[in-house]
Amino acid sequence: MMESSVPPGFRFHPTDEELVGYYLRKKVASQKIDLDVITDIDLYRIEPWDLQERCRIGYEEQKEWYFFSHKDKKYPTGTRTNRATMAGFWKATGRDKAVYDNKSKLIGMRKTLVFYKGRAPNGHKTDWIMHEYRLESDDNRPPQASTHIISI
Repeated sequence: MMESSVPPGFRFHPTDEELVGYYLRKKVASQKIDLDVITDIDLYRIEPWDLQERCRIGYEEQKEWYFFSHKDKKYPTGTRTNRATMAGFWKATGRDKAVYDNKSKLIGMRKTLVFYKGRAPNGHKTDWIMHEYRLESDDNRPPQASTHIISI
């Protein structure tokens, strides 16, 4: 088990706005995050059931784990995302949800994904659910969507 870098009793329950507007924005801009509790992992080289030990914050049992991960492209020149692991794949479900700051400005989007064991289209749905966050931009620049915070 990893050693905890937070004081006893520390709890990490950020809102969608805090995840996108503070943590993700600072990570993408390579700025220092005051309390660096979100780890970097390669989501597509690790199975969901192995995340708990890698993303533990403190010593208490958690039901959600937070981490940064880069999107993996299915094809080097394409835009489709590769969401497969060795044991299965993450499948998007529902519509993306807009994330707004306290001034009602769009700052990001949240996508919900479910993990399926096996290979598409014959995978078996599991209870693992992931929320993937990405930054959005209101101006003419393309949105920054290569780094994510995910809670499971």
